[in-house]
Amino acid sequence: MASYNSLALGVLLLLNCATWGSATVYTVGDKSGWTIGPDYSTWTSGKSFVVGDSLVFNYATGTHTVTEVSSSDYASCSSTNSISSTSTGPTTIALDTAGTHNYICAIAGHCASGMKLSVTVATANASSPSSPTPPSGTPSTPSTPTATSPPSTTTTPSTTTNNNSGAVGLLPTASALIVLTGLVAALF
Repeated sequence: MASYNSLALGVLLLLNCATWGSATVYTVGDKSGWTIGPDYSTWTSGKSFVVGDSLVFNYATGTHTVTEVSSSDYASCSSTNSISSTSTGPTTIALDTAGTHNYICAIAGHCASGMKLSVTVATANASSPSSPTPPSGTPSTPSTPTATSPPSTTTTPSTTTNNNSGAVGLLPTASALIVLTGLVAALF
């Protein structure tokens, strides 16, 4: 009986100590999918993309492409110098790097008809601005070191979507794992 109480206490402690990270899976164009017609600029407005999120382009294999291109090729709807391209739908793109990512459909006339998407991806752990350095001659107060969690690793999410809201997976922080390890050790 005591081990069940310890386990229940451990779970509660873990939930109280853990901070959770999440990634969002965005279905491009929502129910319309990746096709001619939707205004993808409007679709991106109000969304905040971060490293670790992913985009799901829903289309039938061979009917469209998801082609990543430079900003200049995006503006001119050119795919001759593409970064990557696929025509196997649905396509899931993991947003692994910060910056602007531009996607077009390379089928003749599709990009010119509006099948183009540009997303700006921010870093997942944006740090707060640092404190200004005191001028020379001014004594500074030593700061107390604080523990920081290591950056979480992301895996390529499955094609399961949640229509651009909510968490795909939950990753406990290192402190939560330490607490859990200690609890498991105490049980045995």
